[in-house]
Formats: sequence, structure tokens, C-alpha cells
Amino acid sequence: MRNAALMLGIIGGLIAMLVGFFGYGYTELVRGHSEVGNVFGYLDDPQMIRFASFVAPLLAIAGAAMAKIRALFGGILMLLAAALMYRAFGFGVFTMFPIGFCVVGGVLAIAAGKPDEPKAHF
Repeated sequence: MRNAALMLGIIGGLIAMLVGFFGYGYTELVRGHSEVGNVFGYLDDPQMIRFASFVAPLLAIAGAAMAKIRALFGGILMLLAAALMYRAFGFGVFTMFPIGFCVVGGVLAIAAGKPDEPKAHF
């Protein structure tokens, strides 16, 4: 389960990074060229979009990296990344997979009671 959480978190984080690039880019485009906002629409909270575009992929990938050793913390980070993406971007055609991957990866990491492979901690 920890390996599945690791893979889902990495894939979700990479897709979230693509969504973040476009989200951050659109906020900068609207800030620099207001006529683009007139045509395509303005954002309600561009600071939240900018924050989530940077932090959500970091949380997802860091949580995935932690899923093998510290599954509880890794799962919490992946769930936070999914919540942040949902809050900033909503649930749509481009965000359903990164949100879904991070949620499933986070739940699998939290549900993993024992390590997949026994190792000494020291």
C-alpha cells in the first residue's frame, strides 16, 4: 500500500504541477494585460491560485516521498495537497486526476499499518 501511495502521490503532484503552471501563468497574464481578463474572465482570488500553484504540488510530491517511511505524515500531506487544489482550482476536467490521485494516495498511506518490507530503523 505504501508503494501505491508513493506512485499515486508522485503522479498527482506532477499533474498538479502542470495545472499550477497554467494557473499561475493565467494570474500573471491577467495582471499584466487586463484586456485578457475582460475577454476570458477575472479570478476571484488570484493570490490563492498563486499560492496553491506552488504549494500543492510540493505537498503532494513530498508526501509521496514520505509515504514509504513515515506513512502517516505523507498521507496527511497528500490530503492537504488535494484539499488545497480543490480550494484553489475547484473540481474540473483538469483537476480531477491530481485531486483523485492525491486523495487515494493519502488514504492508502494512512491506512498502511505495517511497512511493506521489514527494515531496521537504525
